[in-house]
Amino acid sequence: MKILVRSAKIVDNESPYNNKVMDILVEDGIIKEIAPSIKAKKVDREISFGNLHVSQGWFDSSVSFGEPGYEDRETLENGLLTAGKSGFTGIALNPGNDPVTDNKGAVAFLKNKAEKSAVSLYPIGALTRKSEGKDMAELFDMQQAGAIAFVDHKHSVSNPNMLKLALQYSQNFDGLVMSFPQEDKIAGIGQVNEQENSTLLGLKGIPALAEELQIIRDLYILEYTGGKLHIPTISTAKSVDIIRDAKEKGLDVTCSVAIHNLFFTDDALKEFDTNAKVLPPLRTKADVKALLAGLRDGTIDMVTSDHTPMDVEHKKVEFDNALFGTTGLESALGALLQLVTLKTAIKLLTAGKSRFNVPESVIDEGYPADFSFFDPDAEYTFEKANILSTSKNSLFEGQQLKGKVYGILSGERLLTSES
Repeated sequence: MKILVRSAKIVDNESPYNNKVMDILVEDGIIKEIAPSIKAKKVDREISFGNLHVSQGWFDSSVSFGEPGYEDRETLENGLLTAGKSGFTGIALNPGNDPVTDNKGAVAFLKNKAEKSAVSLYPIGALTRKSEGKDMAELFDMQQAGAIAFVDHKHSVSNPNMLKLALQYSQNFDGLVMSFPQEDKIAGIGQVNEQENSTLLGLKGIPALAEELQIIRDLYILEYTGGKLHIPTISTAKSVDIIRDAKEKGLDVTCSVAIHNLFFTDDALKEFDTNAKVLPPLRTKADVKALLAGLRDGTIDMVTSDHTPMDVEHKKVEFDNALFGTTGLESALGALLQLVTLKTAIKLLTAGKSRFNVPESVIDEGYPADFSFFDPDAEYTFEKANILSTSKNSLFEGQQLKGKVYGILSGERLLTSES
C-alpha cells in the first residue's frame, strides 16, 4: 500500500528534515522517500490538508476507557478511535476497569481487542491484586503478556513495604513501577484543593501536603531499593521541587502532569461544575506557575490528558457525590499549545515513549511510519461537538484552544478526521 503525504512541515528534532516542508511517501508502512516534491504513480491514498504539520506519533501515558465493566462510559473501540482522531498513535491504558487488569489474561484481552486499531494500546497492569493494596499482582507475567508498567490507578500505595517489594522485585525484569501521589489518610474525604476556594464553596479539601508527603516517602523508598519509579499527575509547586532534588541526587524517577492541571486553577470550581472535580485536584495559580516551570527545566518529563470518561449518572449529581475525572484526549493539543511553544508541545507529547519502552520512529527514510497530522495555528472554541468520547464530561468545553488535529498514520493504518 502506497500513501503520499503532500506538503507537510516536519516537526521532529531527530529528523534531518526538521522544520522543512516535504512530501513523504510511505510504502507498506515504511517511509520510502522524503523530498520537496514526489511524483508517484498508483498511490492508494494521498493526504493533503491546510497548513499540514507532521510529527512523530504522540503517546499518552495515562488514559482510561471503560471496557471491560464500564462500557457505558467508553468502549475500547470508540476510545481508540477517539485517541487516533485526537492525534495519538499510542496510549497507555490504566487498569481501573472491572475486573481490574491484574493478571496476564486481562492484559492479553486488551491487546487482542485493540489488535486491528490504528492506535497501539499498551496496558498498564495493576500493582496489587484487584488494586486493593494487599497482595502483589503477577507483575512479571503481565509484562510478558504486554504490560508496560504497574500501578493501582488513582489509589495510593498505602503500605510502604509493598512499594519497597515491588521496586526490588521489578528490577529482575526492568519493570517500571508507578505510585499515585496521595496520602489517603491526609486527603480523607476531600473533594477539591484545600485552599481559599474550598472554604468559600463549603467543599471538603485535599491539602497539598497529601501529595507531597506521599512523594517524599516514595522517593526515600526508591533511594533505598533502587529500581525505576514513575509518579503520575503531580499537581503542586512543592512536588516539583521535591522531584527536582531527587533527580539531582541521581534517582531513577520520572513524573507527569495532567494538561488540565496546567490549564485551570481551582477558580474553575466556582460554578460547582463537576467536570472540574478531578484527582489530583485543580490547584492554585502559584502551583500552575511552578508546574509550567517544571516542564521548561525538564523536572516534569511528560504531559498526559489523564482522559477519564464518566457517564452522566456519575457527573450530573451533587458535587460531593460526583466521581472524579474529565475527558481530555480531544482537547490535548489545543490546550497545550495555549501554554507552550509548538516545539515544546511535541516534545512533551512524545517524551513518554522512552520511559515506557514504547517504540520510537524518526521521520526519515527507512523508518516505520508513525505520524501525527495537525495544524498548530487553527484557533477555535472547544464545543460539545468536538467531544468524540461516549461520555461528554469535558472540563474544556467552552474554552478557546489552538491547534487542530487531522489524524494519524501508523504503519499502513490511516485514520483521519474525515474517516
